[in-house]
Amino acid sequence: MAGAAISVVLTLPAIVLAQTPVAPGPLTVQVGRPGPVINRDIFGQMSEHLGQGIYNGIWVGKDSKIPNVRGIRSDVVSALRAIKVPVVRWPGGCFADNYNWRDGVGPSDKRPVTLNANWGLLEPNAFGTNEFMDFANQIGAAAYVAVNISTGSVQQASDWLEYMTVDKPTTLEKERASDGHPAPYEVKYIGMGNEMSGCGGAMSPSDYVEHLKLYASNVDSRNPDQAPASLLRQRGPHAAMRVADGTDDDYIDAVMRAWQGHQSWSWSIEGLSLHHYTWGGAAMSSPSTGFGEQQYAGLLKETMEMEGLIAQRSALMDKYDPKKSVALIVDEWGVWLKPLPGTNPLFLRQQNSLRDAIAASLNLNIFARHADRVRMTNIAQMVNVLQSMILTDNAKMVLTPTYYVYKMYVPFQDAQFIPISFQGGLYTFGNITLPQVDAIAARGKDGKIWLALTNLDPDHDVDITIDVAGAPAQAAVGQVLTAARVDAVNTFDAPPEVMPKPVITQAVDGKLVLYLPSKSVTVVFLQP
Repeated sequence: MAGAAISVVLTLPAIVLAQTPVAPGPLTVQVGRPGPVINRDIFGQMSEHLGQGIYNGIWVGKDSKIPNVRGIRSDVVSALRAIKVPVVRWPGGCFADNYNWRDGVGPSDKRPVTLNANWGLLEPNAFGTNEFMDFANQIGAAAYVAVNISTGSVQQASDWLEYMTVDKPTTLEKERASDGHPAPYEVKYIGMGNEMSGCGGAMSPSDYVEHLKLYASNVDSRNPDQAPASLLRQRGPHAAMRVADGTDDDYIDAVMRAWQGHQSWSWSIEGLSLHHYTWGGAAMSSPSTGFGEQQYAGLLKETMEMEGLIAQRSALMDKYDPKKSVALIVDEWGVWLKPLPGTNPLFLRQQNSLRDAIAASLNLNIFARHADRVRMTNIAQMVNVLQSMILTDNAKMVLTPTYYVYKMYVPFQDAQFIPISFQGGLYTFGNITLPQVDAIAARGKDGKIWLALTNLDPDHDVDITIDVAGAPAQAAVGQVLTAARVDAVNTFDAPPEVMPKPVITQAVDGKLVLYLPSKSVTVVFLQP
């Protein structure tokens, strides 16, 4: 990971006053115009060897007094299973650009201690390939593995995929079996490098394309369920998806132009990555606690810029791929704030507030609105780093407000997007104007119509009239996430300030009016 796509710093007057919002209008769910499926992988996660993201966050070792299964802490696994994490990107990030997979296999007491140069750490390599796959299996997630194009080689990456996925008695298959896993793993996504214009080697777009062709041709899953033997490298329906780097517009143009002209039997890609962080102003300068409305509104304004960025990137891809065969993969995103005082600044540990939860909901809504092109994302990161789901402190664990947003949004995994007719109103603070309410609708796999509504305004509640075209709703049932302050956080030593509470709203005289508290995220299903 690295600082990609820094947003414009906001300049506000010295004195600003919140203004009365323009009220949102009625919301109509257009059930007769179903859209694309919201791929469950849009709710994916990222876990990099960085700070305490892996060690003490996920991995405590088999001899730890902290309850664990084969060294992986059980409380974290239980929490992640509850939000149905679909996919995890590993081992990075910039760490992947220097990672040699051989350092992390074999007997743990014989693995080398290496330098994690990107993040100023010693890497014990106790958590390697088999430990990651065990972790992914324990939480029920698919694996997204980023291969090393920067300091590695095509042969090294190809050997790694063979070690993980081959089912034939090759030397690497026997090595994996001797390491305790005779059955082949599945790798759902393969990242072809990471931020190749930056920490991945500062390659030009044309240089990267030539590297990409070699890796995409030779680095693939050998699992028989993913890559059945066939002529001319024909790929089965469950083949691994190869994700190319799409750092900027020049990269996207170069990669997609090459993809358009490729021969399917030689090489291909199935995804193109996008990295974009919300900084809250200048990089790593905005505090994660104790902020005011100016910083609240400014960060949400930056967050909403994701909508335009995805539309722009999609348009670039459409020039070469109007059928949207190649997915846009937002495999690094999130709120990147100032490290907590008293912590190692390279650990990137920050608190997680109600504001961050609201930012997460806005991003998830944006991804859902672009589900025809966006088919996976990975928030950065899972535990103890940046906008994490979970914070740990030795044996203690706390769930963050962002975690609860992901739990509330579980019904949207693999749901069918439904367009809505809606005027979101206005929330204005100084020279910042945003919609007061952002919303999406979808028909879940359970057949229910689900709504997610975010009230950005920190001071004004709002009532929204809900109408389902052709099918009146009698009630809305679900949860609401809010708190007394926009900077409210959950801590280790006190009951959580930010966690969902149930909400049930009955229609009156055939009219369903949903109450949205200020600074809140509400997810409900509609009862006919």
